[in-house]
Amino acid sequence: MSTHPRLVFSGMQPTGGLHLGNYLGALRNWVRMQDEMACIYCVVDLHALTVWVEPAELARSTREVAAAYIASGVDPARSILFAQSQVHEHTELAWIFNCVARMGWLNRMTQFKEKAGKHKENSSVGLFVYPDLMAADILAYKATHVPVGEDQKQHLELARDIAQKFNNDFSAPDFFPLPEPVITGPATRVMSLRDGTKKMSKSDDSDYSRINLTDDADAIAQKIRKAKTDPHPLPDSEKGFEGRPEADNLINIYAALSDPSSREAAIARFAGKPFSAFKEELAELAIARIVPITQEMRRLMSDPAEIDRILKRGADTARERAAPTIKEVRRLVGLIA
Repeated sequence: MSTHPRLVFSGMQPTGGLHLGNYLGALRNWVRMQDEMACIYCVVDLHALTVWVEPAELARSTREVAAAYIASGVDPARSILFAQSQVHEHTELAWIFNCVARMGWLNRMTQFKEKAGKHKENSSVGLFVYPDLMAADILAYKATHVPVGEDQKQHLELARDIAQKFNNDFSAPDFFPLPEPVITGPATRVMSLRDGTKKMSKSDDSDYSRINLTDDADAIAQKIRKAKTDPHPLPDSEKGFEGRPEADNLINIYAALSDPSSREAAIARFAGKPFSAFKEELAELAIARIVPITQEMRRLMSDPAEIDRILKRGADTARERAAPTIKEVRRLVGLIA
């Protein structure tokens, strides 16, 4: 049995802007976890470098994502909040993990295959070894719990394999914990407003496919009114959503936003009603939940120096937490201090 204290680690890339899926699937749960155990939340800007990004835009987006964390309820006074690149221990441990992980393990990573596509040979080495850096992000703090979506579960399994192999290779049982995934409840997988079979994504060409955390009330209302639906009224049971992905997605979003309501309660409330009436109520609810976050993000972004101060304070604390782990790793692998 692990002797490590419970600790959450998670982060998001500062690319493309955050949206409703990021809020319902991750940020809202991060806020809740602050009441359950110690938390470390990171803006993973080094991961963003695996594909080309304009330098000035990366800096701006890093601050915007940090602002989104705070505006959503992540409290820098309770949780450690920083930018990944500010703590060099991540990259030092990542190199050691590059030497622990096996090529075969990385070759099996489906996300690399999806992102590289047919141009594998032209992809950056960073994109290939991305999971090793992710493992270092987590294990530099000996985190025990990682909230992940379905698309990141394989990477967390790799982190567990790396931790286990390191412990075995260097005769250090239980030095690194084997981090556990935290899979949250409804709406962890919010789908596109234009295609209910595809995940809501910041990389989608159509801005109408998502509700951004920077959208104002008018934009939110317009996107929900234009969201794809079908010609039938909303069903009165779970079975009625079969084969109706857009209806399923919108009722799921409503249920998640009306927390602590449930999906069953939402279905009962709108059973037999036309989408026009449902969308009006969904728009009102989304505006009530998202616009305060948008406004707080704008306030924070008006003072980037304050965001930088918050991130620096978090980075100083993070380095203090990570330094003893890296010192012991260096001793275990035989590096001279």
